[in-house]
Amino acid sequence: MKILVTGGAGYIGSVLVPLLLGEGHEVIVLDNFRYNQTSLLDCCHDSRLTIVRGDARDRNLVAESLQKCDAAFPLACLAGAPECSKDPTQALDVNLNAVGMLLKLRSRNQIVIFPTSNSGYGIGQVNAEGKPVHCTEETPLNPVSLYGRLKVQAEKLVLESGNSITLRLATAFGISPRMRLDLLVNDFTYRAVTDRFLVLFESHFKRNYIHVRDVARAFIHCLNHFDAGQTYNVGLSDANLSKWELCQEIQKQVPDFWFTEAQVGEDPDKRNYIVSNEKIEKTGFKPEVSLQMGIAELIKGYQVIRRSQFSNV
Repeated sequence: MKILVTGGAGYIGSVLVPLLLGEGHEVIVLDNFRYNQTSLLDCCHDSRLTIVRGDARDRNLVAESLQKCDAAFPLACLAGAPECSKDPTQALDVNLNAVGMLLKLRSRNQIVIFPTSNSGYGIGQVNAEGKPVHCTEETPLNPVSLYGRLKVQAEKLVLESGNSITLRLATAFGISPRMRLDLLVNDFTYRAVTDRFLVLFESHFKRNYIHVRDVARAFIHCLNHFDAGQTYNVGLSDANLSKWELCQEIQKQVPDFWFTEAQVGEDPDKRNYIVSNEKIEKTGFKPEVSLQMGIAELIKGYQVIRRSQFSNV
């Protein structure tokens, strides 16, 4: 197949694109390289890869890139609540309007697989005893951040457009050629390795996690088992953890890591939910990288990365 990947040089895209090439697909990457990243250099030898330096909001460029493609993966976005809050106008443009434009430009026979976020679950749900219940794909969405709200709106557009699948991704972690240090596991592990201490806000808040390589594998799985109109949660079913529990997992591998909780202050990204990934697992998809394996990988990677440039904000 021939696949357009907008934002293909980003955190997820720079892991996904080599896997797509390895599966024999032709790939067109449309990316503005806004972070001056050098990801995809290791793929430039592959004649099946085309890199277009440009903006996913450029109508003519998107229309031209879509020609003769069989599928589109719109990955381009301002990723995360802090970055969207920093520039809400651009966030609206990139995270929602550009997706809507692509949907109008593509033909109905072109497949779309779109990554949204399970941040759309917001504060989650509790049962009569006040205990959290697993969010499924049928759980009402209640996003608490601009990032979450835009992702929910974009998901609605994608599903209504037809011939599409959306992936509600858990918080990603792990090493990528376009590294991000602002993601929760990546951030906490970096602080454990470099600072040896961390002060937590609202440490009981839970969320789900997934390795970036398994995110890429989920795209390929859904492409190979395409079922139009489906939405899937994508995460590690054994990793619905609070921030405190995450720090305990990191401490197992960084024994001199010290962490505590502040009694004042709050996290601007107030997500708090647990997630069921049963639906995609029933299709045969199983993550391959555990949280513990990912933490070990990050500890190793942080012997290389010692700069603050690998962040979105």
